Amino acid sequence: MSINGKVALITGAGQGIGRAIALRLANDGADIAIVDLNEEKMGAVADEVRAAGRKATTFKADVSKRNEVYAAVDHAEKELGGFDIIVNNAGIATIQSIAEVTPEEVEKIFKVNIEGVLWGIQAAGAKFKEREQKGKIINAASIAGHESMPLLGVYSATKFAVRALTQAAAKEFASDGITVNAYCPGIVGTDMWVEIDRRMAEITGAKIGENYDRYVGDIALGRAQTPEDVASFVSYLAGPDSDYMTGQAPLIDGGLVYR
Repeated sequence: MSINGKVALITGAGQGIGRAIALRLANDGADIAIVDLNEEKMGAVADEVRAAGRKATTFKADVSKRNEVYAAVDHAEKELGGFDIIVNNAGIATIQSIAEVTPEEVEKIFKVNIEGVLWGIQAAGAKFKEREQKGKIINAASIAGHESMPLLGVYSATKFAVRALTQAAAKEFASDGITVNAYCPGIVGTDMWVEIDRRMAEITGAKIGENYDRYVGDIALGRAQTPEDVASFVSYLAGPDSDYMTGQAPLIDGGLVYR
């Protein structure tokens, strides 16, 4: 079964995991609303979606700002003629020890990673109810939302929070036929992990690549994750085969954290 003809909005879709999700859902038959801060990157992804034979639209938005997230959802509905799926994928990382993290760092990451997901849940839920239809809300969590790691404590706190929002929203929206789930990737070969490794090296004195290689070395399947690995699972969450699943945040990490 497919999501042919559905409309999906993906935040942080200009690169990395978000781009892979946008392209996978397009290949599954959905029309795609691409939301990001980088207009050039959004345009390139939109071109790729259209090359796959699906409609695409872009919208520049800061997910930490509630009104911009609501505007993005309205834009997707208007431009693509519907609204069925949201993937609250946008996020940032803070690599800092608990002892040294600053109020400014905490405020920034909480606003993007927690509030950004919350506003996406709100906006999508309101739109589904307005349209009197079922819908899919899918949130980006992480293995760090199941097990915190040194230098990633505040980042982990945001991903634990995403799991909490996912569970609460699933219970609140269930009677409306809206499912809410999350996905928890592991060590993905993206620009975010390049930056994580760089900052870890800076703080610990390790060589560039050493921390990344150590984490990858612990993966049971023996390789780093690709954005496409994540997108494949999000495809399941977006499609009808997951209709009886809600409030969950499964790990998809190649065998690194076990729950």
